[in-house]
Amino acid sequence: MPAAPVLLVDGHHLLYRAAFGFPARITSRKGHDLTGTFGFLALLRKAHRTYAHDHQVVVAFDGEYGSAQRASADPNYKADRAEADHSPVAFLADIKRGLEEVGVAWTEIDTAEGDDVLATLTRQACEADRAVLVMSGDKDLYQLLAFPRTRLLNTASSAARRFVSAADVVDRHGVRPHQWPDYRALTGDPADSIPGIRGVGPATAGRLLAGGLALEDLPASGRLAGKSGERVGVHLADALAWRELIRLDHKVDGCQLPGSADPTPELPTAATVLERLRLW
Repeated sequence: MPAAPVLLVDGHHLLYRAAFGFPARITSRKGHDLTGTFGFLALLRKAHRTYAHDHQVVVAFDGEYGSAQRASADPNYKADRAEADHSPVAFLADIKRGLEEVGVAWTEIDTAEGDDVLATLTRQACEADRAVLVMSGDKDLYQLLAFPRTRLLNTASSAARRFVSAADVVDRHGVRPHQWPDYRALTGDPADSIPGIRGVGPATAGRLLAGGLALEDLPASGRLAGKSGERVGVHLADALAWRELIRLDHKVDGCQLPGSADPTPELPTAATVLERLRLW
């Protein structure tokens, strides 16, 4: 039997969507908040049934010290997130128990961000000639579309934009997936506290990088005209440093796809899993 395609799930992205995306809180009979756990399992089940019923499901979570290396290179990296509401993390233990209960593999490397784990698993799957579907709304994962037979799935998007391919990135942003770190370094990424270069928006960044250029190609390209071009030249060293923060690591130590390559059986309802875990 050929190896199944892989559905790789951005665990923390789905966790926060589950915890904050429901119109009302879901509680146990004793009044305990189960929204994050219920929502995570329900959204995962729906995505698997609807878009990837023949895939093997693997969930990747952020490690506790995953951002430490990037933060040591730039103390501002993700600094704004310190003020965010991180209460959904309290649901993680039960979510992991739920995944184990239904036979879904999950992985968490203490010193790695989940995006880097997803990148490593994508590379491994592609080297094994397996198609990959990455479930997330994080645009930095556009980089993974440089791998063959890889697409992104964002179930929170409209039907027309739910799946993202390499061609979609080119059509929408004017750059190829492998150029995404260069593009983001120019335009900035508020979610990761990367400021970008003032005056360089998506259209300008797409024009500067058109044809596959990288940041280091710009000084000799003849494209750094006008005030925005002058600012790029002045702040190019900053942009190169930001690009390194955005680039994903495809070779995380200790990260490995499950030994089995069989499709994940249909998942039970979230309510059923919570009953099995005696959380109701």
